[in-house]
Amino acid sequence: MKVPEFISKNLLLKMTSVNGVVISIRLIISVFVQRLLAEIVGEAGIYKIGQLRSLSQILSSITSLGVFNGVVKYVAEYKDEKPQLQKLFSTTLVFTIFGTVVTGALLFFGADFLSTYLFGSSDFTFVVKLVAVVVPFISIQRVFNGVINGLSNYKKFATVELISYILSACLLVYLLYQNNITGALMAIALTPVIQVVVMLFLIFKILKEYVQFKKLTFSTPLGKSLLAFTLMSFVSTVLLNYIEIDIRNMLANSLSEDDAGIWTGMTFISKNYMVFSGAMFTLYVIPKFASINSKSGFLKELLSIYKTLLPLFGIGMILIFIFRDFVIELIYPGFTEMAPLFKWQLLGDFVRLGALVLIHQFLAKKLVRNFIFTEIVSLALFYGFANYLVIDYGVEGVVMAHFIRYILLFFIVLFLVFRYYNNLKKS
Repeated sequence: MKVPEFISKNLLLKMTSVNGVVISIRLIISVFVQRLLAEIVGEAGIYKIGQLRSLSQILSSITSLGVFNGVVKYVAEYKDEKPQLQKLFSTTLVFTIFGTVVTGALLFFGADFLSTYLFGSSDFTFVVKLVAVVVPFISIQRVFNGVINGLSNYKKFATVELISYILSACLLVYLLYQNNITGALMAIALTPVIQVVVMLFLIFKILKEYVQFKKLTFSTPLGKSLLAFTLMSFVSTVLLNYIEIDIRNMLANSLSEDDAGIWTGMTFISKNYMVFSGAMFTLYVIPKFASINSKSGFLKELLSIYKTLLPLFGIGMILIFIFRDFVIELIYPGFTEMAPLFKWQLLGDFVRLGALVLIHQFLAKKLVRNFIFTEIVSLALFYGFANYLVIDYGVEGVVMAHFIRYILLFFIVLFLVFRYYNNLKKS
């Protein structure tokens, strides 16, 4: 089938169409898997799964010392400069070895404590130890993913994502039936192994073109440059997921594990459609913004991205809101308390998309202080409003906090981005 001309001439729309197919297939599989989980493990089980997924996100950052966005940026810049790439990957090797060893040891020997903290019981110590063993695969997957994103090879990225997701879903369903919630958690823990195997099978030839594995040295020539991304990743990924874990614990302790599961289910639906935007940021927005050095050029590209993405997301979110009861019954049958959460979550996510496009300017230009400031402000607003509003509004207070946070954040980020270009013009 021939791609329409208005799509073929717009790289962002081409990526959107390819990722749209992948996301659609993922959503179909996800609906089936999440429904099974809801029926077998219930709200309390969904809460535990949310805790492990948040831990996995934290590990995706700290096991590689947060070099993902740095790899994306420098591969995009140096893809034709082999010596620079060699410096990049030698530094990345040192970072990942250090992050993997330290993280793996802490997880393994602190498994009992982490099981109690995350799941309210030491019954899942084995799962945490399994995660510790899988840690090397988490860091390898993250680095390889950065290479593919930096090359903007969106077709290969989409293929890897889809096959990995299908295989991971099959494993989850099998272990769920075998061992209930413990099996589901084991499958999530083993997902990075599947992702690395699929990557090596599908993209190893591409990796060898840019990564000369035999010539890697145990040195850090780009250490200072990548440490900036380490700091940014710590704030954006580690602190974010830690706060999500803490809010689930707060809901479980002040309300119930079922209430924590309701909010987790809502965030899972949100993350499913926001995954699509995440791919756009790393494959398109960061490399594009990195190459723009004028306010007029930035404004032109920003408006182009907004005109492409916001209407698509807006229509999708309106449809989700209209059919929210159907969505709940389809994915989480019986989770009726989730219905009032949709309006706040969807409004917050729409504003969030606009803010995230702007925030990725900080990553593209390595504006570390601006990025860290906005992330800390964002997390502080969310945490503060969530704890305050949950007293009067229960679970709904958390998604209200989500909306308020991004309204305020959008204007803060907008001010900082335009201040950057105004200062650039003056200098």
